[in-house]
Amino acid sequence: MRNIISVENLKKSYKSKIAVDNLCFSVKKGEFFGLLGHNGAGKSTTIDCILGLKNFESGTVRILDMDPKKSRKRLFEKVGVQLQSSVYQNKVKVWELCEEISVLYKEADDYKRLLKEFSLEKIENNYVSTLSGGEKQKLAILLALLPKPEVVFLDELTTGLDAEARRGVWKKLSELKKENITILLTSHYMDEVEELCDKICIIKNGKEVISGTVEEVISSSPYTRLEDAYLWYMEKEEV
Repeated sequence: MRNIISVENLKKSYKSKIAVDNLCFSVKKGEFFGLLGHNGAGKSTTIDCILGLKNFESGTVRILDMDPKKSRKRLFEKVGVQLQSSVYQNKVKVWELCEEISVLYKEADDYKRLLKEFSLEKIENNYVSTLSGGEKQKLAILLALLPKPEVVFLDELTTGLDAEARRGVWKKLSELKKENITILLTSHYMDEVEELCDKICIIKNGKEVISGTVEEVISSSPYTRLEDAYLWYMEKEEV
């Protein structure tokens, strides 16, 4: 099965600080891949570099066999993105935002159908600013799906949501998995990672600590739960 995302020896610095340190990983078609690490570990910077939003000093990045810098327009017809810092207009309604995003693509998906699938059709005339946290996060996924993407990037999608809202988002992501969509996500919730991810890469100070399937990462630690294993790898807990 071919690699949908390939990152080889990626290095990114901010002046004297190394944000991403020779990072390597790949994601195959239909996989859910989790990029994990503490705040400031380099997760969002890595995603920005992969998407061509930030320049980097060395290494190579490919999405769908394309260079995100050289093939930006063609690539983003096939890629969906939800960034951690997504900000919308103050006075925009849900349907207006869907319309605005849809016109950016040649063959956008039917947002009215997606609103129904995400149980958001009743609030399509509401201002985005009035939505609950769970509704905003489901809307973020919906917007990332408008280009009918083959690969989706989700950065800290469920941060700040209560347990019920988080599980609602998990359900939608699990449905996407059945459609063979490739997803790269970042998360601080290890139960979420165990539920959704096929493979993960834990990074610290921009450098890989360990990568593999969830089961492999756990079995290489002294623990039986991913959260405990993660803290051990990050040297925040001792046996």
